[in-house]
Amino acid sequence: MKDFCYYAPTQVVFGEQSEEQVALLTKKYGGTKVLVHYGGQSAKRSGLLDKICTLLQEGGVEYVTLGGVVPNPRLSKVREGIELCKREGVDFILAVGGGSVIDSAKAIAYGVCYNGDVWDLYLGKGEPTTMLPVASVLTIPAAGSEMSEASVITNEDGDVKLGYSNDMSRPKFAIMNPRRTFTLPPYQTAAGVTDMMMHTMERYFTHDDDMTLTTSLAEAVLRTMKDCVFAVLKDPEDYRNRAQIMWGGSVAHWGLTGCGQQDDWATHMLEHELSGMFDVTHGAGLAAIWPSWARYVMHENLSRFVRFAVNVMDVPNDFTDPEGTALRGIEAMERFYHDIGMPINIRELIGRDITDDEIREMVRKCSRDNTITSGAFKVLHAEDMEKIYQMARG
Repeated sequence: MKDFCYYAPTQVVFGEQSEEQVALLTKKYGGTKVLVHYGGQSAKRSGLLDKICTLLQEGGVEYVTLGGVVPNPRLSKVREGIELCKREGVDFILAVGGGSVIDSAKAIAYGVCYNGDVWDLYLGKGEPTTMLPVASVLTIPAAGSEMSEASVITNEDGDVKLGYSNDMSRPKFAIMNPRRTFTLPPYQTAAGVTDMMMHTMERYFTHDDDMTLTTSLAEAVLRTMKDCVFAVLKDPEDYRNRAQIMWGGSVAHWGLTGCGQQDDWATHMLEHELSGMFDVTHGAGLAAIWPSWARYVMHENLSRFVRFAVNVMDVPNDFTDPEGTALRGIEAMERFYHDIGMPINIRELIGRDITDDEIREMVRKCSRDNTITSGAFKVLHAEDMEKIYQMARG
């Protein structure tokens, strides 16, 4: 068991009437002129964007808007937002959307206050001393960015996708109305659940086996998300199960399911290069990589994979064959991915065979030209990354 510091300062307002509090909450946390940041047309078509802007205006909060955030949010949009905020005197950023919008909002909030290029933070070349406050009206449960300290941005110059984490970026509040998720397409719903489950799995696969409560909480999150996704794929307006998923995305990534344990994050780092190069949906990319990562590393702590197979994937425990039990757990996860419409290899993900040159380029970026490693369950060097990508070809 590792010593830990648990920090989760975000105020959550959850439920069907939660949006009504947006102006009150914004003023509570110091917002007087707000950048309302959003993605494509769905926020407009649903009426949510107009409602939020009306509520802010009626509550005496000035605002400007900036849309156009895309999945795998782009650095160019972040820089556009920074300039807009400086020009308009914005002092608070409200993200209306999912993880991509929230991540973009966090990057803008850093950049407004940072004396330099915001991309330096993601390259590890700088550290912020302050930032604008950020909050969210969540519409896509997946990334957990509404309560986490992390953001991930893609630089179109070289298709480089990098993450940066800092506790000061944890949103001041998160408004969550499960009804806003009823219109999510099945693929996006499934990819979101895959992402939130992976946020817990990146913490679950560890050598720290003695934090029993944390492990049990993680297993509960994984089982619940696994069960609920089938219900909402069958009935998109199943409020009860949509609510479990919406809350599950936050629980999976605010740190609770990793307290006292060493995180891994290798699957995420490997996937970032897939979505950076091919602009694929992040959750789907995780599903395409994880089975190969799991088979490559499982002998580092086989008992952990056995526990996952039995307690999460309902695989009978063959005490005479722990390796077989672990492998059947991985196979069960692959069946789950296919059952919800997710890929289990790169060919299924991108619709063609990946080339050796593309794999070498992803390894180069993931290892920063062989200068960094990834993961903790098994520390991955460049040669390990290449082997996993090769295994994941399909």
